[in-house]
Amino acid sequence: MVIHYKCPNCGSDMAFDAESGALSCGNCGRQDNIEDFSDEFIETVFEEDEAKEYHCNNCGANIVTDADTTATSCSFCGAAVVLADRVSGILAPSLVIPFTISKRQAEEAFIKWCRKGLLTPRGFMSASRIKKITGIYVPFWLYDLKNEAKVHAVGTRVRTYSRGEYIYTETKYYDVYRDLRIDFSRVPVDASEKMDDKLMDKLEPYQYSDLKDFKTPYLAGYIAEKYNYDAKELFPRVKEKMNKPLDDFIRSTVSGYTSVRYKNKNITTKSRKSLYTMLPVWMVYYDYDQSEHIFAMNGQTGKVVGKPPLSKGKIAAWFGGIAGGSFLLMKIISFIVTGGGIL
Repeated sequence: MVIHYKCPNCGSDMAFDAESGALSCGNCGRQDNIEDFSDEFIETVFEEDEAKEYHCNNCGANIVTDADTTATSCSFCGAAVVLADRVSGILAPSLVIPFTISKRQAEEAFIKWCRKGLLTPRGFMSASRIKKITGIYVPFWLYDLKNEAKVHAVGTRVRTYSRGEYIYTETKYYDVYRDLRIDFSRVPVDASEKMDDKLMDKLEPYQYSDLKDFKTPYLAGYIAEKYNYDAKELFPRVKEKMNKPLDDFIRSTVSGYTSVRYKNKNITTKSRKSLYTMLPVWMVYYDYDQSEHIFAMNGQTGKVVGKPPLSKGKIAAWFGGIAGGSFLLMKIISFIVTGGGIL
């Protein structure tokens, strides 16, 4: 089933506008609140073969998608469409964070980010070579986790003191036990096999106060993917993702010791709740030096992640500056200590 959102004024297609947070008509400029948009202006077309090919009722063309696409646009007329069968039933997201950064704002922010690179080539910093920028709603699972940690460690406290001509070192050993309950809320893990997991992790944090109940109009005008992995399949990954935060929290409860050696650490993690959620991402494809560089931008906060190219000349100059500065510092120290001159 293909869904079109038609403008009540002029009949043109409407799409979600990140700047206003409303359904917007590019033809006459009308804007409608998603919550109040009337069903009579939503056109749907059902197809027998819904696996990969859909029919655009705007221009009559066939819309060919892969099996994971849930929202796209017609390549012939540009109409924004949502493939409703792929966001319904067990595939229906519970929550969504709408885009708050428009395509224009994303382009401007990315170019500004490029110019901040201290070790990037001059051409990368000064030129705008955006090949393509695409707004994608990426499927995530948000987990609420309950962790129980039972820890046994040995802590030491070392004291050094002197009596007469002798210096003594006193070491005391302590058995340390912790029985902890540690809860985490809304831990995101992307559920699309197409997306780079490390890149998606670096886009955090999102502001979850902006979460909204999912409605298909939020997808209009953007690309969206459905999940490839369910919450059970991704549970081992979210556990691994939380290993360091758990260790950091446990260590924060064991303080006041000179050293700590852990003898036993048992952690049990359970999922209290997992919610299928769509999060906004701008994918930026940038041409430089005859190669394509891929970056991602958080579509809510504007945070940019990715690896820009590095300038060998700038790197050499930077290390040369450090080496020169270190040499000069040593000479100054030598002058102060010996009273000599600087060569």
